[in-house]
Amino acid sequence: MPMLGAILTPHPPVLLPEVGRGREQEIGATGRAMAAAAEEVARWKPDVLIVASPHTILYGDYFHISPGSGAAGDMSAFGAPQVRVEVRYDIPLRNEIVSRAQAAGLEAGTLGQRDPSLDHGVLIPLYFLRKAGVSCPIVRLGLSGFSPLAHYRLGQCVAGAVESVGRRAVFVASGDLSHKLKSDGPYGFAPEGPVFDDAVTQAMASGDFLRFLTMDPSLCERAGECGLRSFQMMAGALDGLAVAPRLLSHEGTFGVGYAVALFPVTDRDESRRFAAACEQAQRDRLHQRRANEDPWVQLARLSLETYVRTGKRLDRLPDGLPQALTGQAAGAFVSLHINGRLRGCIGTIAPTQENVAWEIVCNAVSACSRDPRFPPVGADELDALEYSVDVLGRPEAVDSPDQLDPRQYGVIVSCGQRRGLLLPDLDGVDTVEEQLDIARQKGGIHAGEPYQIQRFKVVRHL
Repeated sequence: MPMLGAILTPHPPVLLPEVGRGREQEIGATGRAMAAAAEEVARWKPDVLIVASPHTILYGDYFHISPGSGAAGDMSAFGAPQVRVEVRYDIPLRNEIVSRAQAAGLEAGTLGQRDPSLDHGVLIPLYFLRKAGVSCPIVRLGLSGFSPLAHYRLGQCVAGAVESVGRRAVFVASGDLSHKLKSDGPYGFAPEGPVFDDAVTQAMASGDFLRFLTMDPSLCERAGECGLRSFQMMAGALDGLAVAPRLLSHEGTFGVGYAVALFPVTDRDESRRFAAACEQAQRDRLHQRRANEDPWVQLARLSLETYVRTGKRLDRLPDGLPQALTGQAAGAFVSLHINGRLRGCIGTIAPTQENVAWEIVCNAVSACSRDPRFPPVGADELDALEYSVDVLGRPEAVDSPDQLDPRQYGVIVSCGQRRGLLLPDLDGVDTVEEQLDIARQKGGIHAGEPYQIQRFKVVRHL
């Protein structure tokens, strides 16, 4: 069969003896599993490797596929310049993948290369594969900010291209798991870290690729995961194929999850086509979330959808709003997400309208049309939008960062007329230091400049 199977690998630099200098023995199970997986792939005798890495050039709105005839890279950044890998790119196969992706409506191609060097997410699995005797050309894929389903569909395009061009291919999905498994690890601990690793390794062991596509985006963000989108793309490349899943190892010695798995293809299996089930799961989740929206979020949605569809703002509030919306004034933020990723967020620190309701109406319009980080929301995005509304309490000055808690308090940092605000309990913001750094950067306050700190609580509506 054209797709021979897939290998799922981590990419910790310390795994290489030239980098680890003995520390690689602390994750010896991972090293042994990587070597065993590489030897298995060598027995499959592939013509080409399709390598997806989270450290290859990543764009929010584009799948970058490495151009040129080949590339090289080394581990100089990790103190081992002698570890060097050179590859040839399979140009006909790459061109066919790009053609099929574009025909499928995916934004993908070879534009936007900033650095042709192989990243360590590619180098490390190739290090083991080369040692096992696998020296065939590769196609190198970057990830994107698109949905899980888009990554799956790019994988389907890979499989179609492989069959069309007549290659025997192996998909290499490079990615670590949670980065937040231990309090003494480099990224600290989050309760979601072990939960994520358990869920993903269960999916690897069982071959239940639908779980890769339907994991809670908030859980993934808080877990600090790295490789899930590589795994989603791999699942698409094995669409409609029976596999014999083998989870070879899973370790979290250094506070980061490393898993190695093999998925040799054994036959065709029409029941293992997961795109439709993924779409249905997404529709069900959005429907359930919308059914549970409270009046604050319903008002934000009404305001935004009215503006996007008509170009006009609401000229009156709907009847029957709670007194808490119409009887008091407060600052409020409206945040928009699609597929777990921020799509817009605008708000006010202090009230600018006569009540919270009008504050939400105005800020919902601003969130969809005036956030400088994003283009205006289009009508085709409305059904996929998820909303949250934060109503701000009164800010209070604090004397020390010790009085902060990123889960409980938002922060405002001020230096003269410059101010930066960050809401509390945000995915991926786990420490006071991270919270203050982000708020300072948002306010254009440089490192080393003195600033004042205020904290505030919010009531979050989902």
